[in-house]
Amino acid sequence: MIGRRGAVATGFAMMAGGARAEANWPDRPLRLVVGYPAGGPSDVFARLMASQMGPRLGQNVVVENRPGGGAVLASEIAARAPADGLTWMHVDNGILVYNPALYARLPYDPDRDFTGVGFIGSFPLYIVCRADSPWADIPTLLAASQAQAPTYGSPAVASPHHLAMELVKRRSGLAAEHVPYRGGQAAMQDLLAGNVDLVMIDTATGLPFIRDGHVRALAVLTESRTAEAPDVPTMREFGYDAVAFGWQGISVPKAVPAPIIARLNAELVRAVASDEVQQRTKGLGIQTNGWSPAEFDAFVAAENALWRPLIRELGIRLDS
Repeated sequence: MIGRRGAVATGFAMMAGGARAEANWPDRPLRLVVGYPAGGPSDVFARLMASQMGPRLGQNVVVENRPGGGAVLASEIAARAPADGLTWMHVDNGILVYNPALYARLPYDPDRDFTGVGFIGSFPLYIVCRADSPWADIPTLLAASQAQAPTYGSPAVASPHHLAMELVKRRSGLAAEHVPYRGGQAAMQDLLAGNVDLVMIDTATGLPFIRDGHVRALAVLTESRTAEAPDVPTMREFGYDAVAFGWQGISVPKAVPAPIIARLNAELVRAVASDEVQQRTKGLGIQTNGWSPAEFDAFVAAENALWRPLIRELGIRLDS
């Protein structure tokens, strides 16, 4: 039987051991799990973060692509990993916010199983039409849609783009029919070919089309106008509170010790602020910040409150 003094001494020894373990962390290679194929936007930015963070942490960061099923498989793998901070999850709107409303059963619970490390960046969304379209602005489009609903394309069902346009429809009264595509480039090409009337597109894919004048951007769904397309008004300027982004971040299993999360956050913030990453993000119109883990988690909670009820109201399911 251990006495009180023995128990206290044991407790201090355990705390000291934990402190030493965290001081020596990481002591082996790390992995960043990505739920999408190699070469896509998520993979590109995950690899950028890995290349920046690994050398500063003194270990290689291996990017592990586990695509398929709305990133559910990848999310389960990361959620079930040991809470030692050596396994990270590349996260986005779908993984942390949409999936609980899109699937009746998930093998992971993003609210229970993950905690945020920090933010990589947000991708502004634009409503665009062809340059020769009769719609000069959002009021013109809204009025015309009441007589004949236009079609709008998005990169996929339940993508941030699709849900953002549904938010616009509910907040503005726009009538429009959804046409899902396999990726933003396909949607934009069909827009130029005249097969769809509008596209909700993210800045990384859409900005080159806007800049070369092949499409007209009617609105952007940011809180204020973007530096990359300063002539494009926000939906708020027209009186409609519709703000939406595609976004990316990094999370880890919930029980990872706070000092390790703080270390990861510091390195992630440093990576995002690096010249290499800023050159890439600014060129694509991606917005970055230096959020703490708590700020990132608060942002995700606010996203949950907005998007999960909308998805359920729309009746969108990906496991039916």
